[in-house]
Amino acid sequence: MSKFGDLISANIPILLDFYTEWNEQSKAMHAVLRDVAAALGDRAKVIKIDVDKNKELAEALRVKGLPTLMIYKGGEMVWRQSGEQDANTLIGLISEHV
Repeated sequence: MSKFGDLISANIPILLDFYTEWNEQSKAMHAVLRDVAAALGDRAKVIKIDVDKNKELAEALRVKGLPTLMIYKGGEMVWRQSGEQDANTLIGLISEHV
């Protein structure tokens, strides 16, 4: 968990995608997140977290639905939502915190 604290304490927005390979909505988000990462470049980070490999973290953050997306800035969660999102919505949300 200490690595997670280091990860989210960055001064740029961090978009976390909690997913699994067997969840269709999660898989559908892969291309969207690739587009978001490309559009934002080094102004933000997009990090995918496999819930099956990080059960403890997912439970600590109460991740229930997949995909669950969160934006952190400076160690604080500033946005969270479960379900699919489109790239433009995510880029807009992240841009508010750049």
